[in-house]
Amino acid sequence: MDRIDQKILVELQADARLSIVELSRRVGLTKTPCAERVRRLEKAGVIRGYHADLDPDAVGAGHIVVVQVLLTSTAELDLRRFNDAVRRIPEIESCHMIAGDFDYLLKVRTRDINEYRRVMGDQISGLPCVKQTHTYVVMEVVKDERNLPVRPSS
Repeated sequence: MDRIDQKILVELQADARLSIVELSRRVGLTKTPCAERVRRLEKAGVIRGYHADLDPDAVGAGHIVVVQVLLTSTAELDLRRFNDAVRRIPEIESCHMIAGDFDYLLKVRTRDINEYRRVMGDQISGLPCVKQTHTYVVMEVVKDERNLPVRPSS
């Protein structure tokens, strides 16, 4: 990946709806080579998709909690069962396996605390091998940058 590829990625992260004509103008290429680079980046899996940036409050997902999860077992089969079950809960926006005092960190979005309580009771607490959870309510989002820093390939 060279400097032009990096510029393409930065521009598309800022506005994925740019036309190839506008994108090529911004990165200093003609239309055809720019389109070829975008297709190459898509085919290589660098660009995984294009998404709409939704207002969480407008779609009923403005309430955020972070949940620490401690499992009873971290055997490979149990981890796989937990991961598969987490993927089926739409309110869980992200799930990260953690090296530390607990096993997973979940970011959960719901309409409000009452809906979160239902999701916790009906779904999260029933995930495979859950021993203990700790919930932290987000009071304010200070930074939620979804754009990735674009760096040269090694």
